[in-house]
Formats: sequence, structure tokens, C-alpha cells
Amino acid sequence: MHFDVAVIGAGPGGSAAAMTAARAGLKVLVCEKGGYGRDKVCGDGLTPRAIGALEDLKVDFSPAHRIDGLRMIAGKKKRELLWPSNTAFPNHGAVWPRQRFDQYLVDIAIAAGADVRFNSEALPVFEAGKVVGVEVGGEVIRASLVVLAAGAQGAAAKMLGAVRDPNETFGLAIRAYAQTPRHAERYLEASLSLQDEHGTAVPGYGWMFPAGDGTVNIGVGALSTMKGFKKLNLNTLLDQYASLVRESWTLGEYIEKPRAWRLPMSCMKRSGPGWVAIGDSAGFVNPMNGEGIDYALESGMLAVNCFLDNPETAPQEYDRQVGERFDDFLRTGRRFSLIIGHPWLLKPGLRIAVGTQSAADITLAVMGNLIDSSTPGAAGKVMRLADNVLRIADPVLRRTRAKA
Repeated sequence: MHFDVAVIGAGPGGSAAAMTAARAGLKVLVCEKGGYGRDKVCGDGLTPRAIGALEDLKVDFSPAHRIDGLRMIAGKKKRELLWPSNTAFPNHGAVWPRQRFDQYLVDIAIAAGADVRFNSEALPVFEAGKVVGVEVGGEVIRASLVVLAAGAQGAAAKMLGAVRDPNETFGLAIRAYAQTPRHAERYLEASLSLQDEHGTAVPGYGWMFPAGDGTVNIGVGALSTMKGFKKLNLNTLLDQYASLVRESWTLGEYIEKPRAWRLPMSCMKRSGPGWVAIGDSAGFVNPMNGEGIDYALESGMLAVNCFLDNPETAPQEYDRQVGERFDDFLRTGRRFSLIIGHPWLLKPGLRIAVGTQSAADITLAVMGNLIDSSTPGAAGKVMRLADNVLRIADPVLRRTRAKA
């Protein structure tokens, strides 16, 4: 049995790749380790960039709860900002719980003609140093291109070398669901002034993402660049944050036990002969907000489009194009994370981030993944300047980084 494209993982990136390939008439296999309707731990937020990607995929996103902006809180400063209308992306986002979102997308991939197999762990098969297909349950299935879309780590990623760079930033996050009468609000809320139980400033943020279904996704995330990161208790951090927002949100008890996950923000290798990695598998996660769904959708489409253009050069061309699109911004974010790992730099940085309208607009663009190498205006200029400055400062930043 031979397929044009074999996808390992049925998350948003994998489904985006599968539906793009199937709609183009390719023979597509998708192998998902979990069962149909499996959940994925996530903040459930879709940025305007993610909505733009869904539009490109011609996916009806009306089942999601629409979000019109972001409420940023830093200390006593609060700003409520609408998503901008002057970018290449839509002026709204959404909250779509991943269990429903992922199932919705994979159903579209199936309807488009993809052969999707659940409860099936796939591993790459090599011949003469090239990936030529996948092995599933002892069966070898050949494919012209294998797309790794199985998340941050795993056996397939280790076999391909698509693992996190141990010298780079990563994140940890935890989320829960709770009932609230404010579930239908159209603003995400992000508290940028997190502290652990010892009062130490945490580089990260707490979030309240209203889902429109009677609940809110409440969570906290932290970067590995903070001192004492290995001792950070995420459950305690979440409980502390919940106590701060309980009254204002009339927050109920957690509906289920909070669940944590790791956020990869780098990748040692994202392509090779016969294969490419997309989304989290390629380390495409914004270090400044932990978001990666939009990058997963975009990279999934891009991988297949490169294959359609030229199957022989698809891995190299994908790596080049995806690098041009994402690398500068994500690299800048990782370097910036080294700075905010120091509490004495984090606190004044937060005051600047929301201190003026202009600064808040740039922070909003960063939090919405609205910036890339071609972004015009003040936000693009600031990020390009930051990239140049942080490139020069990189050796010093790494020598002086807070020890985990």
C-alpha cells in the first residue's frame, strides 16, 4: 500500500495538512495515537492569525466562541484592546476547546478523503537514510512524504531528530475549566504579573479564556528561564491565580482535575529526506504567549503545498519557506525570554509593555502572533530592531541567564 502523504498526528496541524492534500487529489494517510474525540491539553485560544488560517482552509469556524480583543493586566494597570483591523489577519479570534476543535478538523479531513486511523501509533521507516513511509501495528506503509505532527516529543520525533534544543527556552503550563457567568465575554484576559508562593515574579502569565459554553479555560504558564523553575509548583501557581480572579469572575470550582503540559519552543531538526515536521513538532510556539495553533495550521498547509509544487524538493523547500516566515520572530522571542527570566528586568518590562497605548498595541500584536518578518508599521519595526539588538546581546544573555 502506498500513499502520497502520511501524517503522524491528528491535531490541528496534521488535519490541516491532511485536508490540503486530500482536496488536491493526493492519497493521504493520518495516524493518530489517541482515539476519536481525544482531548488535548491547551489554552483553547485561537488568535486572529489562526482564524486567518482557518479561512484559508475554508473551514467554518462559527461553532467557536468569538473573541474580539485582549484584556491585559500588569500590576494595577489594565488595558482592554480590540484586535487590530490594519493587519493581514482578521480582527477577531476565538476560543474553541480542543476536544471539539480537533474532532471538527479531523472530520473535515475525513470528508475530504483522508484515510484516518485512530489508536494507531506510527513510526517512520528508513531506507538508505531516507524516510520512505511509516510502520503502524507491525505493518509498513510506504509514503512519498511523511509529515510529523505528533506534538512536542515522542518516539517518532526522537527517531527523526526533531527534538527540543536543550540549550533553548521551553515552557510549562497548566489549565482547568470552571463555570462562570462571564463565559460569553468577547475578551481574553491575560494577567502578566504572576508570582510564585514565595513572591518571586514568574515570566509567564495567567489567563481566563471564556468558552461561551458556561465555562472558562483558566490557566497559567511559565518559562524555563526563571530562577527556581524546576521547583515551580504549577498546581499551586494555578490555585493562587484562581484566588485572584475568583471574585471578579464569580468562578466556580474546577470541573475536572487541572492538567499540565510542556511547550516546546525550539527544534534541532525539522526536515530531512522524505519527511518534514510541523507545528509543535517543529518547535513553532511563540515564547511570549505559548501559542502555536496558528503556526501549526500554516505549516501544515505549507508542507503539502511544497510537496504539490515538487515532491523531490519538498522537505528542503518547506524548511526554507517556513524559516523565512517564522524563524526571526521566534528566535527573538526565545532571546527575550532570557531577559525576562530576571525578576529585576521583568517587572519594569511589564510596566513598559502596557504603560502607553503605543506600547500596549505592540504587546497586543505580539500576544496575537500578528508579527512576522514582513509586518509593516511600528510593531514590525520594533521587532526587527529587537532582533538585531538581541542577536548582538545573545552571548551575554546566555551567560547571565537565570539558573533553573
